[in-house]
Amino acid sequence: MDKTIKLLILSDIFLITGFGLIDPFLAVFIKDRLINGSLMAAGFATTLFLITKSLVQLPFSKYIDNHREKIKYLITGTLIVSIVPFIFVLASKMEHIYIAQVIRGIGAGLAVPTWLSLFTTHIDKGREGYEWSIYSTFVGLGIALSGLIGATIASFFGFKTAFIIVGILTLTGSSILFNLEIKSHKEKQKSSYISGKHKLNSYK
Repeated sequence: MDKTIKLLILSDIFLITGFGLIDPFLAVFIKDRLINGSLMAAGFATTLFLITKSLVQLPFSKYIDNHREKIKYLITGTLIVSIVPFIFVLASKMEHIYIAQVIRGIGAGLAVPTWLSLFTTHIDKGREGYEWSIYSTFVGLGIALSGLIGATIASFFGFKTAFIIVGILTLTGSSILFNLEIKSHKEKQKSSYISGKHKLNSYK
């Protein structure tokens, strides 16, 4: 399996599992702890995230298909998403959650098409189903465990502790992607060296 695929899967496990910790109790947090919070407001916050993500990712996906610096946009998107749990920590009214969900939508809109593009480019030919299944399995197991763990943390240590842990997990997932940038830089240096060596040999 290509190293890029491994890093993409590992990063997503942290990112998606991180937000999976929040899912079981976010609506309860919104309803019970925030000014103007309600179950309807929680539903609207989710809608706001998904609409923002959709509006950003469709035009951006066309742009990224013709752009070489995909990794930088992926890192940028995931870092933006990583801000969101820390906004939840400071939130006291619904407006803060709405802002956080728009920010999350923008970040996801940048990260998702870029992640998919990189995964598709580096997947091993003839092993597409297997490698996509590895991704789906590990991320699915992460989500399955995170639901119970997140609810337990929120119950015993409070919502804010859970949000901070999610923030740490998402930042970890984002930081893993810097290894892709290092890998890409090394490959460019190697390619440049080989190209220069060929040119030098042609003059001899």
